[in-house]
Amino acid sequence: MKWSRNRAVSIAALGAASALVLGACSSGPSTSPTSDAAPSDDQSESSAPAADGDVELKVAFWGDFGLQSDGDSLVDEYEAANPGVKITLVPGEHPATHEALQQYLIAGSGAPDVQAIDLDYVVQFREQADKFVNLKDFGADQYKDSYLDWKWAQMADDDTIVGLGTDIGPQAMCYRWDLFEAAGMPYTREEVSAAIGGSWEDFIEFGKEYVEKSGKKFVDNAVNIYQPVLGQQPVASFTEDEELALDGGPKVAFDTALAVVEAGLSANLAAWSNEWNAGFENGDFAVLACPAWMRGHIKNSAPSTEGKWDLAAIPGGGGNWGGSFWTIPAQSANHEAAYKFIEWLIQPEQQIRIFKNVGNLPSQKAILESDEIQNSTDPFFNNAPDGQIFAESAFALKPQYIGREESVVRTAMENALNAVQGGQITAAEAWDIAVSEVNANLS
Repeated sequence: MKWSRNRAVSIAALGAASALVLGACSSGPSTSPTSDAAPSDDQSESSAPAADGDVELKVAFWGDFGLQSDGDSLVDEYEAANPGVKITLVPGEHPATHEALQQYLIAGSGAPDVQAIDLDYVVQFREQADKFVNLKDFGADQYKDSYLDWKWAQMADDDTIVGLGTDIGPQAMCYRWDLFEAAGMPYTREEVSAAIGGSWEDFIEFGKEYVEKSGKKFVDNAVNIYQPVLGQQPVASFTEDEELALDGGPKVAFDTALAVVEAGLSANLAAWSNEWNAGFENGDFAVLACPAWMRGHIKNSAPSTEGKWDLAAIPGGGGNWGGSFWTIPAQSANHEAAYKFIEWLIQPEQQIRIFKNVGNLPSQKAILESDEIQNSTDPFFNNAPDGQIFAESAFALKPQYIGREESVVRTAMENALNAVQGGQITAAEAWDIAVSEVNANLS
């Protein structure tokens, strides 16, 4: 499928970006920006080569891309191996980072040298390819056969390569085996997978039993059921012709999340909130849908729970939740230096280190098949064979088309689900309210 480097993009969805999308590839804060989500002072101008010949590369992202982990800083290593290059990290929140990038592209200045772009925004920025460096000009097409085919196609065609893939988000379920054991429930990896892996109906029944026996809630938030279920459907919110398709995937995902609410399983903790972070540590919930990158956030939020978590099969099987790309805005004055940096980041050694440090699963086939991934275990998750679990899911993925205004639909669905959980609306009227919001906000 071809796409134009000059096609205009609809940007109306930016202001309605979801507060609860989980970074789609990397853990970290993802709250909606305020109305003045303008670039911060340290991000307001594009980098330029310093007078003495040194180069500063500003790298914008959200969450945890594994660039600086405890005891293993990729940034420090790259700077040491490349004298004269200074990497300045510009972390932000998930929607706000993408909103700021759109502002820079419209203004014609201010963009960083390297910009991470999440799966939900791929179509939006891909259709503005003329505002990014064509990485093919630097020979990036040599990596085409290295990537999972569908991952490569999301940001490249025969003529233009807008971004090089970082991670993907195949799914499992993260759960507290110690809480299940304490409640007298099945708790081994095999037992839990057998109990919940067949269907979301099985998952809900298991959750009801846990709530009854433990007196605690089962899941963190019903909102965080919506996206995993949606990722398993044949079609997401839009067809490849950008036709709205709410009665397919979104309706199935919404009804499943609503059933979780009605069953009394949700702790109703807003994702990325302090209460949510504390809930991992306190045992306020026992299970959550877990794309590979989510594990990094759990480890950071609840270090005292090491060994008490495990990985089980996700109900319904498979599905992708997230994944990102490194891009170079054309405004950068340091195209060559920026490309060398992202090319270094996607090499197997760095990708494997990032996986081991923060859990982000590489999107290149040979890396997924490597001994380092296939033989990996995660001590924090009870020595679960994390590499095998997530790599197997990755190869089985049947990717969806993600529309340019996917975030509009997700925001409306999540707003309605939160309103039900908060008692503002009834479950019976929630779907119609969500649909109305979608239609009102689509450009």
